[in-house]
Amino acid sequence: MNIAAFTESSLFSPRKLADGLLTSQEDIARSAGLGRDAIARKDRLASAKTQTRLREMVEILNRLSPRFGGDLVAYAWYRSQPLPGFAGKTCAALVAEGRAQLVMDYLDAVDAGGFA
Repeated sequence: MNIAAFTESSLFSPRKLADGLLTSQEDIARSAGLGRDAIARKDRLASAKTQTRLREMVEILNRLSPRFGGDLVAYAWYRSQPLPGFAGKTCAALVAEGRAQLVMDYLDAVDAGGFA
């Protein structure tokens, strides 16, 4: 995933993410742990929390995409695969809780040959 392809006026665009991942903007918001207002209202879309969550989601998908051979499969895994050691939570659930760094650390550990 090319991060620049999902930005508009230097902000992450839920519409562009949704188009690229063949889903809805509401689904993108849910997958990033955001409410509907966060993507519908311009002032909320520009907020630090909204932009941080969208950036974290895209960064994780960037790490996953080469493993799974494409963005769509990576997005499906991000939303549905429970991670070992995180009480059955998915990447999406952890990002929604503001724990994206744990997901990135987990992916780094797996890349380094560690087993979770």
